[in-house]
This record gives sequence, structure tokens and C-alpha cells, in this order.
Amino acid sequence: MERNVTHVALFAALIAVLGLVPRIDLAAGVPITAQSLGIMLCGTVLGAKRGALAVLLFLVLVAAGLPLLSGGRGGLGVFASPSVGFLVGFPVAAFVAGRVMERTTLAPGIAAGAAAVIGGIGVLYLFGIPGMAVMLDKTLPEAARIAIAFLPGDIIKAGVAGVVTAALARMRPGALLSRA
Repeated sequence: MERNVTHVALFAALIAVLGLVPRIDLAAGVPITAQSLGIMLCGTVLGAKRGALAVLLFLVLVAAGLPLLSGGRGGLGVFASPSVGFLVGFPVAAFVAGRVMERTTLAPGIAAGAAAVIGGIGVLYLFGIPGMAVMLDKTLPEAARIAIAFLPGDIIKAGVAGVVTAALARMRPGALLSRA
């Protein structure tokens, strides 16, 4: 139990630290950040339940006002911004990425890359695009065209998640809780 709490807190901190990487703002007001890499790693390393819990802990801290999102943003106001769909989708994305890791028998790097694409890109866009459409008063196709700007960076992040997870599996196989 104590070990699980430690892992959850550690990965919530990892997401926060990835927010220190300077963000790039799109014209639509949704920033490109490294934090989605943390979401992917929560799922691929911790597994579905612990990964989602780590992301939920992070979001509770953000909602409480801590400036943990990229650019030092925090508080309830961020849940009324064009990013709301992505924020709401964070724990679901981590859960799905973790579930894919838990269910597949592929090599850890390949499984993690696939899990990051399915959960960290596919699921995240399923939440993020409608959120942008509502908050920006756009149609779903218009919001989807805006979201396409994120895709190249997200594909790179999914690859990084695969490489990091594979390296962790090689160096410390017991630390890959998604495969325990």
C-alpha cells in the first residue's frame, strides 16, 4: 500500500515537473506541453489504476490552485479554458494506456509505444477536441483541425514513452508495475 502511494505521488510530481518545460501556445489558446508525456508514462509504467490515480492527484492539486500546469497555471479557472477537454481526459488516457500495457504480451517498448498512442493520443483527443469545440465555439471538424497541430509532437512523446518504458523494463523489470 505504502509503495503504491509513493509511486502515485512520484508520478504526479513527474507530470508537474514536465510542466516546467516551456510551453508553446497555439493561436487557439491550447498550449503544447510536455505534460502529456507524463500522462503516457503514468499508464505505461504504473498501469491502469495507479496511473489514473497519479493523474487524478495531479488534477486535484491543480484545482486547489497550485500552479502546476505549463506556464504556471492552476486553479479552477483552467477547467473553463480551451484545455478543459484535455485535462478531463488526462486520467482516462492514463487508464487506457495502462490497460493496454497490462493486457498485451508485446515487448515492453512496443507495447508502451502502442499504449501511448492509443491512450495518450487517441483517448486524449476524444476528450480534447470536443472541449476545444465547446470553449472556442467551434464545430467538431474545426476543433479537430486545430488539434492536428498537436499530432507531430504527441507522436514524438509516444515514442519517448516507449523508449523510456523499455529502458526501465531492462534496467529494473520489477519497477514496471504495468507488467507486474
